[in-house]
Amino acid sequence: MNQGSLEQRSLLQALLSDGRPLLIFTGLSLVMSGCFALFLAATGHFLPHDIQFLGMTTEQLCAINGCRVVHFMLHDRVAFGGSLIAIGALYMWTAEFPLRQGEVWSWWLFVITGCAGFGSFLTYLGYGYLDMWHGIATLFLIPCFIVGLIRSFAYLTGPRSIRTLFIPGVVVPWRSLFGLGRALLLATSLGMVLGGATIMTVGMTSVFVPQDLEFMGMTASDLHAINPRLVPLIAHDRAGFGGGIGTCGLAVLFCVWCGRPSKSLWQVLCFSGVVGFATAIGVHPVVGYNNLFHLAPAIVGAVMFIIGLGLCYGPMCKRQLMKGRC
Repeated sequence: MNQGSLEQRSLLQALLSDGRPLLIFTGLSLVMSGCFALFLAATGHFLPHDIQFLGMTTEQLCAINGCRVVHFMLHDRVAFGGSLIAIGALYMWTAEFPLRQGEVWSWWLFVITGCAGFGSFLTYLGYGYLDMWHGIATLFLIPCFIVGLIRSFAYLTGPRSIRTLFIPGVVVPWRSLFGLGRALLLATSLGMVLGGATIMTVGMTSVFVPQDLEFMGMTASDLHAINPRLVPLIAHDRAGFGGGIGTCGLAVLFCVWCGRPSKSLWQVLCFSGVVGFATAIGVHPVVGYNNLFHLAPAIVGAVMFIIGLGLCYGPMCKRQLMKGRC
């Protein structure tokens, strides 16, 4: 397209173009939503519809048992906010780099993680609390996401099969330092997927693990006696957090496995890992939830991720391993 044709495009044509601007916008919206969740948690506030649903203010709930219930809820929301920021960053990288080059696997990454992420909203059926703000944001983003996918599909190159997700972006010996680094990153991402699915399932069923109740110093019956709507609200937080962690794990998994080694990929993995693990782990000492058994999976995952990033730094950032797929 020549310069004259570019200047004659309408604003809508520019926004739709190859679909990538809409997908980048989706990622940016997730980052902003995550930042907003962190801001609310840092200031100790609930959303207006949460207060309306409970019929209690944050201050009233904080007056119970040394504010442990509020701190527990905020710790879930901080971790959820961190997962949204990580997913959004990975989405923006995927749209700007591999999808821009027409790499089919990146399109399928959006499809699968989009189904997982947006689909996790339906977990409200398991706990009975429909988060209106979450619902409105989801209904607003889904059309942008779908149109972005439809528009970008035409620009893909090569076979458009989902089987492209099984093709590695680079072939290196697993016993090499780079191979070991990739293996650690892949193992961490799989752990995130399994952990997210577990948290989401717990959120839809029992809601709490024993360490949660020990931290709050209450039983589920005690919480129900305080307010019968309290447990459904906490379950909503848990299920949303689980969905965010699982979706982030899927995005990291495909980016590491299918992505061609590059400085930008290493940087976005580093950013997403720092934000995700810092919020998920760092919030615990802030609220006083320091049970090591509860924190162990996240700490092990963080250590593996850091070592994996360290081993991958040289091959991905300091030298060009390949010009195309190996």
